[in-house]
Amino acid sequence: MFAAVPQAQAESFVVRDIEVEGLERIAPGTVFTYLPLKVGDAFDERQSADVVRALFRTGFFDDVELRRRGDVLVVFVTERPAIADIRFSGNKDIPKDQLEEALKEVGITKGRVFNRSVLERLERELRQQYFARGKYNVKIDVEVEELPRNRVDIDITISEGKVAKIRKVTIVGNEDFDEDDLLDDFDSGIPSWWAIFSSRDEYSKQKLGGDLERLRSTYLDRGYAEFNIDSTQVAITPDKRDIYVTVNVDEGNQYRIRSIKLAGNALLPEDDLMALVDLEPGDVFARARVTNSITRITDRLGDAGYAFANVNAIPELDEESREVDLTLFIDPGKRVYVRRINFQGNYKTRDEVLRRELRQMEAGWYAASQINRSKIRLQRLPYIADVNVRTRRVPGTDDQVDLDISVVERLAGSFSIGAGYSQSEGLLFNIAVSEDNFMGSGKRVAINANTSSVNTIYNLSYTNPYHTIDGVSRGFNVFFRETDAEEANVTRYFANRWGGNINYGIPLTEYDYFRFSFGYEDTEIVLADTAAQELQDFIAAYGEEYAAYKVEASYTHDTRNRTVFADSGNLQRISAETAVPGSDVEYYKLGYNFRQFVPVWKDRLTFSVDAKVDYASEYGSTDAMPFFEHYFAGGSRSVRGYKDLSLGPRDSLGDPLGGTFRTVGSMELLFPPPMAPESRSTRMSLFVDAGQVYEDYDTFTADELRASYGVGFTWLSPVGPLTFSLAKAFNDQPEDDLETFQFTLGAAF
Repeated sequence: MFAAVPQAQAESFVVRDIEVEGLERIAPGTVFTYLPLKVGDAFDERQSADVVRALFRTGFFDDVELRRRGDVLVVFVTERPAIADIRFSGNKDIPKDQLEEALKEVGITKGRVFNRSVLERLERELRQQYFARGKYNVKIDVEVEELPRNRVDIDITISEGKVAKIRKVTIVGNEDFDEDDLLDDFDSGIPSWWAIFSSRDEYSKQKLGGDLERLRSTYLDRGYAEFNIDSTQVAITPDKRDIYVTVNVDEGNQYRIRSIKLAGNALLPEDDLMALVDLEPGDVFARARVTNSITRITDRLGDAGYAFANVNAIPELDEESREVDLTLFIDPGKRVYVRRINFQGNYKTRDEVLRRELRQMEAGWYAASQINRSKIRLQRLPYIADVNVRTRRVPGTDDQVDLDISVVERLAGSFSIGAGYSQSEGLLFNIAVSEDNFMGSGKRVAINANTSSVNTIYNLSYTNPYHTIDGVSRGFNVFFRETDAEEANVTRYFANRWGGNINYGIPLTEYDYFRFSFGYEDTEIVLADTAAQELQDFIAAYGEEYAAYKVEASYTHDTRNRTVFADSGNLQRISAETAVPGSDVEYYKLGYNFRQFVPVWKDRLTFSVDAKVDYASEYGSTDAMPFFEHYFAGGSRSVRGYKDLSLGPRDSLGDPLGGTFRTVGSMELLFPPPMAPESRSTRMSLFVDAGQVYEDYDTFTADELRASYGVGFTWLSPVGPLTFSLAKAFNDQPEDDLETFQFTLGAAF
């Protein structure tokens, strides 16, 4: 239909139309976008090279040819194939998603145009990914499979090899610090002889980079302001199995503070801000303390509404005197207020349930401390696993911000099973169903049923944590419990109890809470045929059935950052319980609980101390404390390594009788398990427990305390909480009942 010539004719002509032939996937408009001419332009042979070059430069085509049909310029193209799929095999150390992301960054991904020249770039990028992990023996084989419709599949077979081992790390140039002391802070190096599972000697570029930053911090935090890492050499043996690392440093001189001053627009009283500076003249010029001072000043300005305050440290070094004049330049920016607070991630929890925990209000001045407190309050909710707060400027304004709060919900409903083992009872199970976030309302509903050989328990409880808008809580609890104490290997009796109570909680301050309840409890005691004389004497004096009108109260001070897996803060609780006058038996109970969490190292190690003291006594017309209200100790919730309820006084038959005074304590070093260091749902501990139950407080003697040490593991698994402990008792006596392994199991829905 048209006369075709091999090439556009030499004579110039005006292009009346442009046609593109040979396209399969690429739209004609895309080609027209890259053409350096348009309809109506004059065209001759000299421009052909520019047109062909422009289209080749796109990377879309294997071949480009120009022809003329009258005044129509025809562009014939041959498209390069598209990548239909990229398949990996043999990759164990690096997940497929991560490899795909690495290739995507260099332009190799599904749907993109395939160019054989990129294969070398593909292999190089994959090798770099493995080299960064110390796998220098990695082998990568790439095969291209051609498919119909001008497509290809890329099959990548990876033989990862083994991680190259670090044989020696050497620091050259250190004079004021011992090399061994510096290398102790490194994650790279030679592991200790006992660390058989350590990966310390496995080379990683990222890990070494972190080591160098720690080395830099070590010097800068000790006043070596001119410290510099001159070079780092990583040498690998020809077989690519052994690595030798050499770090060359220039320590420089140690500097001390000569003067400190503030500059810029402080806005707040200078004396108030200077009080936040963690340095004084004569102190070593430590970078960490300078950074801490900047953070404290920034936070103080943030509390005043200056969300984007900027504080810069400007040190002037005097090399002769080795002193520093430090200037903290303050640029507070503009005072801002919070326009909106947006929640994300609360798929189940209602928005208002989260908003009532906030201390930063919408339309109020930005306050950093209130935002941080709001975050902590959200973290403390039992149905929230994690909270992240992002401050975002409102477009078009310079005095407004929005807060975007992202939450991660955890399973709030649980079907829990408690389990333990003893030689006399075998396995014991407790079953309970609870919902801490009922219908997303934040209310707690729990139903408990226990049908073990020791207890038969039916319990229903309900708590509304915000009965009033001010945070006053209200709830109720009803229960029925049958207990066969003999099956629990304590003093021999049967008890049938039923009752209920109504409870209230009143927030006194941000960290202090007062709770009280009042209720009724009916107790019927049936002695075993072989009951101890102490029990028979009490029944003879007071009968077999007791009605008690109970009042309970407690005061709690709680600064923990979380209620689940806390790693900082303090919990103290004072409690009191009494069977008021008019009850068949009159008694009271007092208790004190203390727990402290201290961060030891980053987010990895936390030290905790737990102490409990309880005391009970009769009063009024009752001359003896009811034996069924005694305290007991021993087991996974008090002194691990000893059988449940086994510690303390015994009756005339040698069975545990319990007592009226109990003291229990524990010290734990909490840390994430080595196999899952980033997990938010698992925690391990090294612990030392101690405790004992006494007949009365005046019989207390430290020599009678029982203790144990061991290792514990807790996992908030998808099927519920699981806790395990392996304990070794010490200071134990021949009559003690020991239990080395203890555990509880749970399931969630």
